[in-house]
Amino acid sequence: MTTTPPTLLESPGAHDAHRVPPTPTTRSSPAPGQRFDPRTLRRHWLQVASQDPGALQHARDEGVDFAVAGGRVWETDEHVYLPVVATYRQGERVARETLVFALSPDRVATLQPTRHYPIFDKAIARMRRTPRLVQSSYGVMYALVYALNEAAERVIHHASDLLEEMSDQIEEATLGYDRRGREIGVTDMQGTISRMNRAEEIVSSTQESQLSLERAARHLRSEIADTDPVLAGLVETLIADIDGVKEHASFEHDKVRYLQQAIMTSLDVKQNQIVKVFTIITAVFLPPTLITSFYGMNFTRMPELEWELGFPWIVLVTLVAAVIPLVYIKRRGWLR
Repeated sequence: MTTTPPTLLESPGAHDAHRVPPTPTTRSSPAPGQRFDPRTLRRHWLQVASQDPGALQHARDEGVDFAVAGGRVWETDEHVYLPVVATYRQGERVARETLVFALSPDRVATLQPTRHYPIFDKAIARMRRTPRLVQSSYGVMYALVYALNEAAERVIHHASDLLEEMSDQIEEATLGYDRRGREIGVTDMQGTISRMNRAEEIVSSTQESQLSLERAARHLRSEIADTDPVLAGLVETLIADIDGVKEHASFEHDKVRYLQQAIMTSLDVKQNQIVKVFTIITAVFLPPTLITSFYGMNFTRMPELEWELGFPWIVLVTLVAAVIPLVYIKRRGWLR
């Protein structure tokens, strides 16, 4: 079978509202109802670019008014409006956008940012492989939600790859030393901490996306009811897949938080060690400083100054006064 790429073509006179892929050419005639038909898809899928006033007006003429939903789940006599958050990779960047589905028994309308929305290419490919999906609005919406879930899963894998790329830096941070044996401080780990915060943001966005997708899929399942058992089974599987991606996102989120906590704990230990060193130095030099302050006073008579061995004795007392706290600190194990 030779198929054309899953690109979208605009139908005549519909602005941006109807854009479907061309019909694939086949070497043999498929059974009736089992061939991908773009005309059938156009009847069941209305695409509306949010920045195109003409497309929005055309949708209103068709009875679909996205403004009435106001970005929330809303039901009218003809449509159920379901907002979803799409999270997907765009090169090395992760993008988030809000889409709105308007679902009715006859047609599903999508309010999307652009005329050609790349995420839905996978949905079109899915409908090409399973032509029966284009026979109803429910089948089309299943394919669209399926594509959004696949995009979210790729984002989670991207976040996991980011953490794997930082594995060496994370290991060094938890050990507290780099490869040259130099102690790692907060400044050395700023880049790694920033990338980990970015990974946490990506995972959190995906979790929000999965919640909205799961809600949309459950509404779709309730709309199908028992009218199409095969499609209902596919939607049930899709709900389980969405939940699986959500659990994967939760696992990655817990992993990021654990690594962040491990790094910050390691840096806190290093800082505490630095404070401990200065505390020990202060404790060792405090008695000599006290003795020095005595002999810096302006008294008229200080008998020690007339002793022949006065200076050596004072030096010896100062050393003993410095060694006593050091021995005490070592016996208490505070130097470890």
